[in-house]
Amino acid sequence: MRTLWSAALLYAGVAWAADLSGIWMGQMEVRNGQKVDVAFQLKQQGTQLRGKLYGDYESSPIVSGIVAGKLVTFVVEAQEQAGNQINQTRLRFTGSLDGDELELVREREGSRNAGNKGGAAAREGKQRFRARRLLGAR
Repeated sequence: MRTLWSAALLYAGVAWAADLSGIWMGQMEVRNGQKVDVAFQLKQQGTQLRGKLYGDYESSPIVSGIVAGKLVTFVVEAQEQAGNQINQTRLRFTGSLDGDELELVREREGSRNAGNKGGAAAREGKQRFRARRLLGAR
C-alpha cells in the first residue's frame, strides 16, 4: 500500500508540475555586497531540467536537474577565478516557484583546480536570491 501511495504522490507532483522552460533573470550578491546579474535558460521535459547559467563573461551548463511540482533542484558546472587560479566548481541550486518568480538558494558542492584537477578551497555559504521569468511558457 505504501508503494501505491508513493506512486500516487509522484504522479500528482508530475501532473501539477509547472513548466519552467524559458529565460529567467535575477541578481546574486557576491563579495563585498556587490550584486551581479545572472540569467538562466531553462528547458524542461517532464521532470527533467536542462539549460545554462549565464554570467557576465561566460555560460555554464546545467548538468542535472529535476522538477517536482513547484520544487526545483539543478547542478551547474562553472569555472571561477580565484586570484591566478581557475577552478571548476559544482553549484547546486534548490528552490521553488512562487508566482512568476523562482526563489533559489545557491550552494557550492565542491571545487577543483581546472588546470591540474587538484582540490581548491571553496568559499562557504549559501546565497538566496530570486529570478523572474522574462520569456517562455507560463
